[in-house]
Amino acid sequence: MYLEEYKRWLAADLEDADLKPELSRIQGSDEEIKDRFAVSLAFGTAGLRGVVGAGTNRMNIYVVRQATQGLANWVKTQGGTQTVAISYDSRIKSDVFAKEAAGVLAANGIKVRIYDALMPVPALSFATRYYNCNAGIMITASHNPAKYNGYKAYGPDGCQMTDDAAAIVYDEIQKTDILKGANYMSFASGVEEGLIRFCGDDCKKAFYDAIEARQVRPGLCKTAGLKLVYSPLNGSGLVPVTHVLNDMGITDITIVPEQEYPNGYFTTCSYPNPEIFEALKMGLELATEIGADLMLATDPDADRVGIAMKCPDGSYELVSGNEMGALLLDYICAGRIEKGTMPEKPVAVKSLVSTPLADAIAANYGVELRNVLTGFKWIGDQIAQLESAGEVDRFIFGFEESYGYLAGPYVRDKDAVIASMLICEMAAYYRSIGSSIKQRLEEIYAQYGRYLNKTDSFEFPGLTGMDKMAGIMAGLRETPLTEIAGIPVVKAVDYKKTEETGLPAANVLSYTLEGGATVIIRPSGTEPKIKAYYTTLGKDLAEAQAQKDKLADALKPIFS
Repeated sequence: MYLEEYKRWLAADLEDADLKPELSRIQGSDEEIKDRFAVSLAFGTAGLRGVVGAGTNRMNIYVVRQATQGLANWVKTQGGTQTVAISYDSRIKSDVFAKEAAGVLAANGIKVRIYDALMPVPALSFATRYYNCNAGIMITASHNPAKYNGYKAYGPDGCQMTDDAAAIVYDEIQKTDILKGANYMSFASGVEEGLIRFCGDDCKKAFYDAIEARQVRPGLCKTAGLKLVYSPLNGSGLVPVTHVLNDMGITDITIVPEQEYPNGYFTTCSYPNPEIFEALKMGLELATEIGADLMLATDPDADRVGIAMKCPDGSYELVSGNEMGALLLDYICAGRIEKGTMPEKPVAVKSLVSTPLADAIAANYGVELRNVLTGFKWIGDQIAQLESAGEVDRFIFGFEESYGYLAGPYVRDKDAVIASMLICEMAAYYRSIGSSIKQRLEEIYAQYGRYLNKTDSFEFPGLTGMDKMAGIMAGLRETPLTEIAGIPVVKAVDYKKTEETGLPAANVLSYTLEGGATVIIRPSGTEPKIKAYYTTLGKDLAEAQAQKDKLADALKPIFS
Protein backbone atom coordinates (compact mmCIF):
# COMPACT_ATOMS: atom_id res chain seq x y z
CA MET A 1 0.00 0.00 0.00
CA TYR A 2 2.70 2.49 1.05
CA LEU A 3 4.84 1.53 -1.97
CA GLU A 4 1.96 2.37 -4.32
CA GLU A 5 1.49 5.75 -2.64
CA TYR A 6 5.23 6.41 -2.90
CA LYS A 7 5.18 5.61 -6.63
CA ARG A 8 2.17 7.91 -7.10
CA TRP A 9 4.08 10.80 -5.51
CA LEU A 10 7.20 9.97 -7.51
CA ALA A 11 5.22 10.07 -10.78
CA ALA A 12 3.27 13.23 -9.89
CA ASP A 13 4.11 16.72 -11.09
CA LEU A 14 4.92 18.11 -7.64
CA GLU A 15 4.85 21.86 -7.11
CA ASP A 16 7.44 21.93 -4.31
CA ALA A 17 10.87 21.49 -5.89
CA ASP A 18 12.35 20.14 -2.64
CA LEU A 19 10.20 17.02 -2.63
CA LYS A 20 11.26 15.25 -5.86
CA PRO A 21 14.99 14.93 -4.98
CA GLU A 22 14.05 13.44 -1.58
CA LEU A 23 11.71 10.92 -3.23
CA SER A 24 14.37 9.96 -5.79
CA ARG A 25 17.02 9.59 -3.09
CA ILE A 26 15.01 7.01 -1.11
CA GLN A 27 14.17 4.86 -4.16
CA GLY A 28 14.79 1.20 -3.32
CA SER A 29 14.98 1.80 0.45
CA ASP A 30 11.92 0.09 1.89
CA GLU A 31 12.61 1.43 5.41
CA GLU A 32 12.83 5.07 4.24
CA ILE A 33 9.70 4.77 2.08
CA LYS A 34 7.77 3.06 4.85
CA ASP A 35 8.76 5.80 7.31
CA ARG A 36 7.31 8.48 5.02
CA PHE A 37 4.26 6.69 3.58
CA ALA A 38 3.09 3.83 5.86
CA VAL A 39 0.98 6.22 7.94
CA SER A 40 -0.36 9.77 7.66
CA LEU A 41 0.36 12.52 10.15
CA ALA A 42 -2.55 12.30 12.59
CA PHE A 43 -4.77 15.37 13.00
CA GLY A 44 -5.74 15.78 16.66
CA THR A 45 -6.71 18.64 18.95
CA ALA A 46 -3.14 19.95 18.71
CA GLY A 47 -3.47 19.76 14.88
CA LEU A 48 -0.51 18.27 13.01
CA ARG A 49 3.17 18.00 13.87
CA GLY A 50 5.93 16.24 11.95
CA VAL A 51 9.31 16.38 10.25
CA VAL A 52 9.41 18.63 7.16
CA GLY A 53 9.79 16.50 4.03
CA ALA A 54 8.11 14.33 1.39
CA GLY A 55 5.34 11.85 2.16
CA THR A 56 2.06 11.45 4.00
CA ASN A 57 3.92 11.20 7.34
CA ARG A 58 5.77 14.49 6.83
CA MET A 59 4.96 18.20 6.87
CA ASN A 60 4.74 19.48 3.27
CA ILE A 61 2.41 21.61 1.14
CA TYR A 62 0.19 18.63 0.25
CA VAL A 63 -0.36 17.59 3.87
CA VAL A 64 -1.12 21.26 4.68
CA ARG A 65 -3.56 21.58 1.77
CA GLN A 66 -5.33 18.34 2.71
CA ALA A 67 -5.64 19.43 6.37
CA THR A 68 -6.91 22.86 5.35
CA GLN A 69 -9.53 21.36 3.01
CA GLY A 70 -10.76 19.31 5.98
CA LEU A 71 -10.90 22.48 8.07
CA ALA A 72 -12.65 24.38 5.25
CA ASN A 73 -15.35 21.69 4.98
CA TRP A 74 -16.05 22.12 8.70
CA VAL A 75 -16.03 25.95 8.52
CA LYS A 76 -18.62 25.86 5.70
CA THR A 77 -21.10 24.20 8.11
CA GLN A 78 -20.58 26.82 10.82
CA GLY A 79 -22.32 29.94 9.50
CA GLY A 80 -20.85 33.09 11.01
CA THR A 81 -18.35 35.27 9.16
CA GLN A 82 -16.82 32.41 7.12
CA THR A 83 -13.38 33.79 7.97
CA VAL A 84 -10.19 32.11 9.20
CA ALA A 85 -7.17 33.86 10.79
CA ILE A 86 -3.64 32.64 10.02
CA SER A 87 -0.26 33.27 11.63
CA TYR A 88 3.12 31.55 11.44
CA ASP A 89 6.50 31.51 13.17
CA SER A 90 10.12 31.32 11.97
CA ARG A 91 10.31 27.58 11.27
CA ILE A 92 11.42 26.12 7.95
CA LYS A 93 8.62 26.69 5.40
CA SER A 94 6.26 28.25 8.00
CA ASP A 95 5.52 31.20 5.69
CA VAL A 96 5.04 28.84 2.72
CA PHE A 97 2.61 26.60 4.62
CA ALA A 98 0.66 29.65 5.88
CA LYS A 99 0.17 30.92 2.33
CA GLU A 100 -0.76 27.44 1.07
CA ALA A 101 -3.44 27.20 3.78
CA ALA A 102 -4.73 30.66 2.79
CA GLY A 103 -4.91 29.56 -0.88
CA VAL A 104 -7.03 26.50 -0.01
CA LEU A 105 -9.42 28.53 2.15
CA ALA A 106 -9.81 31.20 -0.54
CA ALA A 107 -10.53 28.56 -3.19
CA ASN A 108 -13.33 27.34 -0.91
CA GLY A 109 -14.82 30.85 -0.76
CA ILE A 110 -13.65 31.35 2.83
CA LYS A 111 -12.16 34.73 3.76
CA VAL A 112 -8.68 34.85 5.29
CA ARG A 113 -6.98 37.29 7.66
CA ILE A 114 -3.24 36.59 7.68
CA TYR A 115 -0.43 38.46 9.42
CA ASP A 116 1.98 40.21 7.04
CA ALA A 117 4.98 38.91 9.03
CA LEU A 118 5.59 36.17 11.55
CA MET A 119 3.62 36.63 14.79
CA PRO A 120 3.25 34.38 17.84
CA VAL A 121 0.50 32.02 19.01
CA PRO A 122 -1.23 34.63 21.24
CA ALA A 123 -1.44 37.05 18.29
CA LEU A 124 -3.20 34.31 16.27
CA SER A 125 -5.63 33.65 19.12
CA PHE A 126 -6.26 37.40 19.37
CA ALA A 127 -6.86 37.87 15.60
CA THR A 128 -9.30 34.92 15.60
CA ARG A 129 -11.37 36.72 18.23
CA TYR A 130 -10.82 40.25 16.87
CA TYR A 131 -12.15 39.42 13.40
CA ASN A 132 -14.93 37.11 14.73
CA CYS A 133 -13.41 34.21 12.78
CA ASN A 134 -14.79 30.68 12.58
CA ALA A 135 -11.29 29.25 13.10
CA GLY A 136 -7.59 30.06 13.29
CA ILE A 137 -4.46 28.35 11.98
CA MET A 138 -1.00 28.71 13.51
CA ILE A 139 1.90 27.22 11.55
CA THR A 140 4.43 26.13 14.20
CA ALA A 141 5.96 23.12 15.89
CA SER A 142 6.30 25.08 19.13
CA HIS A 143 9.65 24.19 20.74
CA ASN A 144 10.43 20.98 18.80
CA PRO A 145 13.84 20.59 17.10
CA ALA A 146 14.45 22.45 13.81
CA LYS A 147 13.47 19.62 11.46
CA TYR A 148 9.84 19.77 12.65
CA ASN A 149 6.94 21.97 11.68
CA GLY A 150 3.26 21.79 12.48
CA TYR A 151 -0.26 23.15 12.12
CA LYS A 152 -2.33 24.16 15.15
CA ALA A 153 -6.07 24.63 14.64
CA TYR A 154 -8.13 27.04 16.74
CA GLY A 155 -11.87 27.41 17.28
CA PRO A 156 -13.91 30.65 17.06
CA ASP A 157 -13.13 31.54 20.69
CA GLY A 158 -9.38 31.63 19.97
CA CYS A 159 -8.88 28.44 22.00
CA GLN A 160 -7.31 25.34 20.50
CA MET A 161 -9.96 23.35 18.66
CA THR A 162 -12.25 21.14 20.72
CA ASP A 163 -12.01 17.35 20.46
CA ASP A 164 -15.43 17.19 18.76
CA ALA A 165 -14.56 19.76 16.07
CA ALA A 166 -11.13 18.16 15.51
CA ALA A 167 -12.79 14.77 15.00
CA ILE A 168 -15.05 16.23 12.27
CA VAL A 169 -12.06 17.93 10.58
CA TYR A 170 -10.15 14.64 10.74
CA ASP A 171 -13.02 12.80 9.02
CA GLU A 172 -13.08 15.44 6.27
CA ILE A 173 -9.30 15.13 5.82
CA GLN A 174 -9.71 11.37 5.36
CA LYS A 175 -12.12 12.03 2.46
CA THR A 176 -9.64 14.37 0.71
CA ASP A 177 -7.07 12.96 -1.72
CA ILE A 178 -3.74 14.31 -0.54
CA LEU A 179 -2.31 15.23 -3.95
CA LYS A 180 -5.41 16.35 -5.86
CA GLY A 181 -8.34 16.59 -3.43
CA ALA A 182 -7.96 20.11 -2.05
CA ASN A 183 -9.44 23.15 -3.78
CA TYR A 184 -6.60 25.58 -4.32
CA MET A 185 -5.81 28.99 -5.74
CA SER A 186 -2.53 30.86 -5.53
CA PHE A 187 -2.01 33.30 -2.67
CA ALA A 188 -1.71 36.16 -5.17
CA SER A 189 -5.06 35.23 -6.77
CA GLY A 190 -6.71 35.12 -3.35
CA VAL A 191 -5.38 38.60 -2.57
CA GLU A 192 -6.52 39.93 -5.98
CA GLU A 193 -10.03 38.55 -5.45
CA GLY A 194 -10.22 40.19 -2.02
CA LEU A 195 -10.58 36.86 -0.21
CA ILE A 196 -7.16 37.07 1.46
CA ARG A 197 -6.46 40.21 3.49
CA PHE A 198 -3.70 41.03 5.95
CA CYS A 199 -4.36 41.64 9.64
CA GLY A 200 -4.50 45.41 10.00
CA ASP A 201 -2.47 47.68 12.25
CA ASP A 202 -5.70 48.15 14.25
CA CYS A 203 -5.61 44.45 15.17
CA LYS A 204 -1.94 44.58 16.23
CA LYS A 205 -2.50 47.76 18.26
CA ALA A 206 -5.53 46.22 19.99
CA PHE A 207 -3.41 43.16 20.85
CA TYR A 208 -0.68 45.29 22.43
CA ASP A 209 -3.23 47.50 24.21
CA ALA A 210 -4.95 44.45 25.71
CA ILE A 211 -1.63 43.18 27.08
CA GLU A 212 -0.46 46.54 28.43
CA ALA A 213 -3.82 47.07 30.16
CA ARG A 214 -2.93 44.10 32.42
CA GLN A 215 0.03 45.83 34.07
CA VAL A 216 -0.27 45.48 37.83
CA ARG A 217 1.67 48.64 38.68
CA PRO A 218 1.50 50.88 35.58
CA GLY A 219 4.37 53.34 35.19
CA LEU A 220 6.63 51.57 37.68
CA CYS A 221 9.11 50.30 35.06
CA LYS A 222 9.91 53.77 33.73
CA THR A 223 11.99 54.58 36.82
CA ALA A 224 13.09 51.15 38.04
CA GLY A 225 16.22 50.91 35.83
CA LEU A 226 15.80 47.21 35.07
CA LYS A 227 18.64 45.73 33.01
CA LEU A 228 17.45 42.87 30.81
CA VAL A 229 18.98 40.29 28.48
CA TYR A 230 16.39 38.82 26.08
CA SER A 231 16.52 36.00 23.54
CA PRO A 232 13.66 35.27 21.11
CA LEU A 233 15.56 32.02 20.28
CA ASN A 234 15.40 32.99 16.56
CA GLY A 235 11.59 32.87 16.76
CA SER A 236 8.56 35.16 16.60
CA GLY A 237 8.91 36.92 19.97
CA LEU A 238 11.34 39.71 19.04
CA VAL A 239 8.89 42.32 17.70
CA PRO A 240 5.94 41.87 20.11
CA VAL A 241 8.00 41.39 23.29
CA THR A 242 10.30 44.39 22.71
CA HIS A 243 7.32 46.52 21.59
CA VAL A 244 5.45 45.92 24.84
CA LEU A 245 8.54 46.26 27.06
CA ASN A 246 9.51 49.55 25.39
CA ASP A 247 5.95 50.87 25.85
CA MET A 248 6.23 50.09 29.59
CA GLY A 249 9.52 51.95 29.90
CA ILE A 250 11.94 49.03 29.87
CA THR A 251 14.57 50.18 27.37
CA ASP A 252 17.82 48.68 28.71
CA ILE A 253 17.35 45.47 26.73
CA THR A 254 20.32 43.56 25.30
CA ILE A 255 19.23 41.00 22.70
CA VAL A 256 21.37 37.87 22.31
CA PRO A 257 22.77 38.74 18.84
CA GLU A 258 23.04 35.16 17.49
CA GLN A 259 19.42 34.45 18.47
CA GLU A 260 17.85 37.80 17.56
CA TYR A 261 16.47 37.32 14.07
CA PRO A 262 14.16 34.62 12.69
CA ASN A 263 16.07 31.47 11.74
CA GLY A 264 14.22 28.18 11.43
CA TYR A 265 17.44 26.18 11.61
CA PHE A 266 17.99 27.23 15.24
CA THR A 267 21.74 26.91 14.73
CA THR A 268 22.64 28.03 18.26
CA CYS A 269 20.53 25.43 20.12
CA SER A 270 19.25 22.19 18.62
CA TYR A 271 16.18 22.21 20.86
CA PRO A 272 14.75 25.77 21.14
CA ASN A 273 12.87 25.11 24.36
CA PRO A 274 13.20 27.70 27.17
CA GLU A 275 12.60 24.90 29.69
CA ILE A 276 16.12 23.55 29.09
CA PHE A 277 19.48 25.01 30.05
CA GLU A 278 21.08 24.68 26.58
CA ALA A 279 18.54 27.08 25.03
CA LEU A 280 19.35 29.75 27.64
CA LYS A 281 23.12 29.20 27.69
CA MET A 282 24.10 32.08 25.36
CA GLY A 283 21.74 34.45 27.14
CA LEU A 284 23.19 33.47 30.52
CA GLU A 285 26.74 34.12 29.31
CA LEU A 286 25.69 37.56 28.06
CA ALA A 287 23.78 38.34 31.29
CA THR A 288 26.86 37.43 33.35
CA GLU A 289 29.06 39.58 31.12
CA ILE A 290 26.94 42.74 31.44
CA GLY A 291 25.51 42.13 34.94
CA ALA A 292 21.84 42.01 33.90
CA ASP A 293 19.10 41.82 36.55
CA LEU A 294 17.21 39.25 34.51
CA MET A 295 17.61 36.96 31.51
CA LEU A 296 14.51 36.03 29.51
CA ALA A 297 13.93 33.69 26.55
CA THR A 298 10.77 32.95 24.54
CA ASP A 299 10.27 29.85 22.38
CA PRO A 300 9.84 30.05 18.56
CA ASP A 301 6.05 30.60 18.64
CA ALA A 302 6.35 32.84 21.73
CA ASP A 303 3.76 31.14 23.87
CA ARG A 304 6.28 30.04 26.55
CA VAL A 305 8.93 31.99 28.39
CA GLY A 306 11.85 30.84 30.54
CA ILE A 307 13.97 33.04 32.81
CA ALA A 308 17.15 33.14 34.84
CA MET A 309 17.17 35.39 37.91
CA LYS A 310 20.19 37.09 39.42
CA CYS A 311 21.19 35.83 42.87
CA PRO A 312 22.82 37.95 45.61
CA ASP A 313 26.28 36.50 44.79
CA GLY A 314 25.96 37.64 41.15
CA SER A 315 25.28 34.16 39.73
CA TYR A 316 22.12 33.29 37.80
CA GLU A 317 19.57 30.65 38.66
CA LEU A 318 16.96 29.19 36.30
CA VAL A 319 13.38 29.51 37.52
CA SER A 320 11.10 26.52 36.87
CA GLY A 321 7.63 26.89 35.34
CA ASN A 322 6.07 25.98 38.67
CA GLU A 323 8.14 28.54 40.56
CA MET A 324 7.34 31.29 38.05
CA GLY A 325 3.63 30.38 38.17
CA ALA A 326 3.73 30.73 41.97
CA LEU A 327 5.74 33.99 41.81
CA LEU A 328 3.40 35.60 39.25
CA LEU A 329 0.25 34.50 41.10
CA ASP A 330 1.67 35.96 44.34
CA TYR A 331 2.74 39.21 42.59
CA ILE A 332 -0.58 39.73 40.77
CA CYS A 333 -2.65 39.02 43.91
CA ALA A 334 -0.60 41.27 46.22
CA GLY A 335 -0.30 44.05 43.64
CA ARG A 336 -3.95 44.11 42.62
CA ILE A 337 -5.09 44.11 46.25
CA GLU A 338 -2.67 46.99 46.96
CA LYS A 339 -3.87 48.96 43.89
CA GLY A 340 -7.57 48.22 44.49
CA THR A 341 -7.88 46.48 41.10
CA MET A 342 -8.67 42.98 42.36
CA PRO A 343 -12.09 41.88 41.06
CA GLU A 344 -14.78 40.47 43.32
CA LYS A 345 -14.51 36.68 43.68
CA PRO A 346 -11.24 36.41 41.69
CA VAL A 347 -10.41 33.16 39.87
CA ALA A 348 -7.04 31.68 38.95
CA VAL A 349 -6.63 28.44 37.00
CA LYS A 350 -3.81 25.91 36.69
CA SER A 351 -3.27 22.47 35.23
CA LEU A 352 -3.62 19.70 37.79
CA VAL A 353 0.02 18.60 37.28
CA SER A 354 1.23 22.08 38.30
CA THR A 355 2.42 22.86 41.83
CA PRO A 356 0.04 22.74 44.82
CA LEU A 357 2.05 25.70 46.14
CA ALA A 358 -0.27 27.80 43.94
CA ASP A 359 -3.32 26.43 45.82
CA ALA A 360 -1.79 27.60 49.09
CA ILE A 361 -0.94 31.07 47.70
CA ALA A 362 -4.43 31.50 46.20
CA ALA A 363 -6.08 30.50 49.49
CA ASN A 364 -3.94 33.05 51.35
CA TYR A 365 -5.19 35.88 49.09
CA GLY A 366 -8.82 34.72 49.01
CA VAL A 367 -8.62 33.67 45.35
CA GLU A 368 -10.52 30.66 44.01
CA LEU A 369 -8.02 28.34 42.31
CA ARG A 370 -9.43 25.91 39.74
CA ASN A 371 -7.47 22.82 38.69
CA VAL A 372 -8.00 21.56 35.15
CA LEU A 373 -6.63 18.89 32.81
CA THR A 374 -3.26 19.37 31.13
CA GLY A 375 -3.39 21.52 28.00
CA PHE A 376 -3.96 25.26 27.96
CA LYS A 377 -7.29 24.88 26.16
CA TRP A 378 -8.77 23.71 29.48
CA ILE A 379 -7.67 26.99 31.08
CA GLY A 380 -9.24 28.74 28.07
CA ASP A 381 -12.39 26.72 28.70
CA GLN A 382 -12.62 28.08 32.26
CA ILE A 383 -12.32 31.66 30.92
CA ALA A 384 -15.10 30.87 28.40
CA GLN A 385 -17.35 29.60 31.21
CA LEU A 386 -16.79 32.83 33.16
CA GLU A 387 -17.44 34.84 29.99
CA SER A 388 -20.74 33.08 29.27
CA ALA A 389 -21.83 33.85 32.85
CA GLY A 390 -20.94 37.54 32.30
CA GLU A 391 -18.09 37.27 34.82
CA VAL A 392 -14.97 37.21 32.63
CA ASP A 393 -13.30 39.95 34.71
CA ARG A 394 -13.01 37.49 37.59
CA PHE A 395 -10.18 35.69 35.75
CA ILE A 396 -6.82 37.05 36.92
CA PHE A 397 -4.23 34.41 36.00
CA GLY A 398 -3.71 30.95 34.52
CA PHE A 399 -0.59 28.82 34.22
CA GLU A 400 0.86 25.38 33.59
CA GLU A 401 4.19 24.01 34.75
CA SER A 402 5.54 23.81 31.20
CA TYR A 403 6.27 27.59 31.18
CA GLY A 404 2.88 28.77 29.90
CA TYR A 405 1.17 31.79 31.51
CA LEU A 406 -1.80 34.07 30.80
CA ALA A 407 -3.17 37.08 32.72
CA GLY A 408 -6.38 38.31 31.11
CA PRO A 409 -9.16 37.00 28.86
CA TYR A 410 -8.11 38.77 25.61
CA VAL A 411 -6.70 35.49 24.19
CA ARG A 412 -7.33 31.82 24.99
CA ASP A 413 -3.84 30.36 24.85
CA LYS A 414 -0.63 30.88 26.76
CA ASP A 415 1.10 34.14 25.97
CA ALA A 416 4.84 34.73 26.41
CA VAL A 417 4.35 38.43 25.52
CA ILE A 418 2.23 39.26 28.57
CA ALA A 419 4.28 36.83 30.68
CA SER A 420 7.49 38.66 29.67
CA MET A 421 5.84 41.98 30.56
CA LEU A 422 4.68 40.82 33.99
CA ILE A 423 7.96 39.05 34.82
CA CYS A 424 9.90 42.23 33.98
CA GLU A 425 7.44 44.38 35.94
CA MET A 426 7.74 42.01 38.90
CA ALA A 427 11.56 42.11 38.72
CA ALA A 428 11.48 45.92 38.46
CA TYR A 429 9.13 46.17 41.45
CA TYR A 430 11.24 43.95 43.71
CA ARG A 431 14.35 45.86 42.59
CA SER A 432 12.62 49.17 43.46
CA ILE A 433 11.98 48.03 47.06
CA GLY A 434 15.49 46.66 47.55
CA SER A 435 14.49 43.03 47.02
CA SER A 436 14.68 40.59 44.08
CA ILE A 437 12.76 37.73 42.46
CA LYS A 438 15.16 35.31 44.20
CA GLN A 439 14.51 36.89 47.60
CA ARG A 440 10.73 36.84 47.09
CA LEU A 441 10.83 33.16 46.10
CA GLU A 442 12.71 32.31 49.30
CA GLU A 443 10.11 34.29 51.30
CA ILE A 444 7.31 32.31 49.63
CA TYR A 445 9.02 29.02 50.56
CA ALA A 446 9.53 30.25 54.13
CA GLN A 447 5.83 31.13 54.37
CA TYR A 448 4.25 28.06 52.71
CA GLY A 449 6.89 25.33 53.01
CA ARG A 450 9.62 24.08 50.67
CA TYR A 451 7.71 22.58 47.76
CA LEU A 452 9.72 20.67 45.18
CA ASN A 453 8.21 19.84 41.79
CA LYS A 454 10.05 17.47 39.49
CA THR A 455 9.02 15.66 36.32
CA ASP A 456 10.58 12.42 35.07
CA SER A 457 9.98 11.38 31.44
CA PHE A 458 10.21 7.84 30.14
CA GLU A 459 10.50 7.44 26.34
CA PHE A 460 8.91 4.60 24.37
CA PRO A 461 10.12 5.03 20.78
CA GLY A 462 9.31 2.93 17.72
CA LEU A 463 6.13 1.36 16.41
CA THR A 464 5.54 -0.67 19.61
CA GLY A 465 6.06 2.33 21.92
CA MET A 466 2.42 3.38 22.09
CA ASP A 467 1.33 -0.20 22.87
CA LYS A 468 3.84 -0.42 25.71
CA MET A 469 2.62 2.88 27.14
CA ALA A 470 -1.00 1.71 26.97
CA GLY A 471 0.02 -1.53 28.73
CA ILE A 472 1.68 0.37 31.60
CA MET A 473 -1.38 2.59 32.15
CA ALA A 474 -3.71 -0.45 31.97
CA GLY A 475 -1.54 -2.29 34.51
CA LEU A 476 -1.72 0.62 36.96
CA ARG A 477 -5.51 0.59 36.67
CA GLU A 478 -5.84 -3.20 37.05
CA THR A 479 -3.57 -3.29 40.10
CA PRO A 480 -3.92 0.11 41.82
CA LEU A 481 -0.97 1.36 43.85
CA THR A 482 -1.67 1.26 47.59
CA GLU A 483 1.77 2.55 48.58
CA ILE A 484 4.84 4.10 46.97
CA ALA A 485 8.24 3.56 48.62
CA GLY A 486 6.41 2.31 51.70
CA ILE A 487 4.36 5.50 52.06
CA PRO A 488 0.61 4.74 51.99
CA VAL A 489 -1.55 6.19 49.21
CA VAL A 490 -4.37 8.06 50.99
CA LYS A 491 -6.20 9.19 47.83
CA ALA A 492 -6.06 7.86 44.27
CA VAL A 493 -7.91 9.54 41.39
CA ASP A 494 -8.39 8.06 37.91
CA TYR A 495 -9.23 10.97 35.59
CA LYS A 496 -10.86 8.58 33.13
CA LYS A 497 -13.71 8.35 35.66
CA THR A 498 -15.50 11.62 34.96
CA GLU A 499 -18.14 10.90 37.60
CA GLU A 500 -15.39 11.18 40.25
CA THR A 501 -13.62 14.27 38.94
CA GLY A 502 -16.30 16.39 37.24
CA LEU A 503 -13.76 16.96 34.45
CA PRO A 504 -13.64 15.56 30.90
CA ALA A 505 -12.11 12.06 30.74
CA ALA A 506 -8.30 11.99 30.60
CA ASN A 507 -5.65 9.30 30.75
CA VAL A 508 -4.21 10.53 34.05
CA LEU A 509 -3.68 8.83 37.41
CA SER A 510 -3.08 10.85 40.56
CA TYR A 511 -1.88 9.65 43.97
CA THR A 512 -1.84 11.65 47.20
CA LEU A 513 0.44 10.11 49.84
CA GLU A 514 0.42 10.23 53.62
CA GLY A 515 2.29 13.41 54.54
CA GLY A 516 1.05 15.39 51.52
CA ALA A 517 3.35 14.37 48.65
CA THR A 518 1.66 13.76 45.27
CA VAL A 519 2.53 11.68 42.22
CA ILE A 520 0.73 12.12 38.91
CA ILE A 521 1.28 9.76 35.96
CA ARG A 522 0.17 10.58 32.40
CA PRO A 523 1.22 9.73 28.86
CA SER A 524 2.24 12.77 26.74
CA GLY A 525 -0.35 13.88 24.20
CA THR A 526 2.24 14.77 21.55
CA GLU A 527 5.26 12.48 22.10
CA PRO A 528 5.87 8.77 22.88
CA LYS A 529 6.54 9.47 26.56
CA ILE A 530 5.02 8.75 29.94
CA LYS A 531 5.56 11.52 32.46
CA ALA A 532 5.62 11.21 36.24
CA TYR A 533 5.08 14.48 38.13
CA TYR A 534 6.33 14.55 41.73
CA THR A 535 5.47 17.17 44.34
CA THR A 536 7.19 16.81 47.69
CA LEU A 537 7.21 19.14 50.69
CA GLY A 538 10.08 19.37 53.17
CA LYS A 539 11.46 21.67 55.81
CA ASP A 540 14.22 22.44 53.27
CA LEU A 541 15.23 21.58 49.70
CA ALA A 542 17.40 18.60 50.72
CA GLU A 543 14.51 16.93 52.56
CA ALA A 544 12.07 17.53 49.68
CA GLN A 545 14.63 16.20 47.15
CA ALA A 546 15.37 13.08 49.23
CA GLN A 547 11.67 12.31 49.35
CA LYS A 548 11.32 12.78 45.58
CA ASP A 549 14.31 10.47 44.91
CA LYS A 550 12.82 7.80 47.17
CA LEU A 551 9.45 7.91 45.35
CA ALA A 552 11.05 7.97 41.88
CA ASP A 553 13.30 4.96 42.67
CA ALA A 554 10.27 2.98 43.82
CA LEU A 555 8.33 3.71 40.60
CA LYS A 556 11.19 3.25 38.11
CA PRO A 557 10.62 -0.53 37.61
CA ILE A 558 7.05 0.15 36.39
CA PHE A 559 8.39 2.21 33.46
CA SER A 560 11.30 -0.06 32.51
